[in-house]
Amino acid sequence: MKAVEKFKNLSLTKKIVWLIAAALILLLLWRVGTAVFKKANSNGMRQASVAVAVSPVETGLIRDLGQFSGTLIPKSQFVVAPKVSGKLKKLYVNIGDRVTRGQVVAQLDDEEYRQQVLQAEADLKVARANFEEARSALELARKDLERAQTLHQRGIYSDSQLDTARAQYQSRESAFKVSEAQVANREAALETARVRLSYTRIVASWESGAEVRFVGERFVDEGALLSVNTPIISIVEIQPITAVIFATDKEYFRIQVGQPVSVSSTVFPERKFSGQVVRVAPVLKETSRQARVEIDIPNEDNILKPGMFINAEIEFARRDKARLVPFSAVVTRGDRQGVFLADLENKKASFQPVKIGIIEGEKAEILDPPGLQGYVVILGQHLLQDGMGIILPEAQKPGEGQPKPGRPTGPGR
Repeated sequence: MKAVEKFKNLSLTKKIVWLIAAALILLLLWRVGTAVFKKANSNGMRQASVAVAVSPVETGLIRDLGQFSGTLIPKSQFVVAPKVSGKLKKLYVNIGDRVTRGQVVAQLDDEEYRQQVLQAEADLKVARANFEEARSALELARKDLERAQTLHQRGIYSDSQLDTARAQYQSRESAFKVSEAQVANREAALETARVRLSYTRIVASWESGAEVRFVGERFVDEGALLSVNTPIISIVEIQPITAVIFATDKEYFRIQVGQPVSVSSTVFPERKFSGQVVRVAPVLKETSRQARVEIDIPNEDNILKPGMFINAEIEFARRDKARLVPFSAVVTRGDRQGVFLADLENKKASFQPVKIGIIEGEKAEILDPPGLQGYVVILGQHLLQDGMGIILPEAQKPGEGQPKPGRPTGPGR
C-alpha cells in the first residue's frame, strides 16, 4: 500500500519512466523463460527413442533400366492388287493363310485377254507376210537398178531411164523399212497382250525378307468386278516382328542401334522375348517430344501378333558389386540426402550423407561414401534426428538372426 501511495505521489514523467522500466524487465524475463523451455524440450527430444526397423547394407547387382511400353507391328506389310481390270474368278487364299514368295493368290477372268493375244498373233503374221513381200520387191528393184547402171555405162540406157530405176529402188527400200517397223510394232503388241494376260494370274511377290508370310486381311470376295489397283488381300511379315516404342528426350540419347532389349507381354506373363534396337528416329515429334524407336524380335513360333501391347526394358548400365540399400532408407535433411546408420549396440542413429547412383525398383546404389557398411534404418527414419536413440524389434536385436554388417548378401554375392 505504501508503494502505491509513493507511486501516486510521483510526477507524471517519473511515472512514465517507471512503467517503461517495468515493461523491459518483464520482456527480458519472458525471453529467458522461452529459451530455457525450448532447450529443455530439445534435450527431451534428444533423449527420446524412436522405434525403427533396420536393414543391412548389401553388395550385389543393380541395373539402370529404361522402361517403355509400345505396340507390335508387322516387320513389313503390303497390299496385293491387280494390274488389269476384270472379274475376280478365284481367290486361293484367305485370312491367316501362309503365302510363299511368288505364289499365285488369285485369278481374274482371262477370256478377253486371251482373245487379245490371239488378235495380236494374227496381226503379227500379216505384218511378217507384208515384210517378206516388201523384201522380195526390194531385191527385185535392186537387180533392176544394177542392170540399168550397166546398160547406162554402155550407152544403151539414157539418163532418164537410169533415174527411173534408181527411184523405183528407193521406193521399194522405203516400203521395206515400213514393213520392218510394222513387224516390230506387232511383236511389241503381242508381247503386251501376253503380259496383260499374265496379269490375270495375281502373284504375291517381294524382293527381300522371309520366304513365308501371312495373309493379314481380305478386302474382296470371288465374283467382284475389280478395277486396276483395287486391294484384294494384304500380306504381312511377322518373323521377325517389330515392336514400336517412343522415347522422351531424356532417354532418347541413351538408346543406340544394336542395344539388346527384353520384351514382355501381359498375354504371356511368364515369358521374356529378346529383341534388338534396329532403328531410332532422327527427330522428336513436336507435339509429344518423343522419338520413335523400332525393335526387331525373333518370332519363330509366330505367337507374337501385330497389334499386341508390349513392355520393353533396355539396360543402360549395370554394377555387379554395388553397395546397395533399400530406397526407402534414403531421406533428406536440410539440403543433404542421406541415410540413418543404426548403431545396434548403443541403440543410436547417426545421419550419413550419401550420393545415390542407380535406382532399380526398391534398391538404391550408394556411390559415396564407397565403404558404407552396417545397418540402415528403413522404418521410422522420418522421425529421427542425428544422434537420437532407437528401439529395435526383438527379432532385430544384435546377434539375433541379423547378418554381419558389410557382408555381401545381395544378388551379386
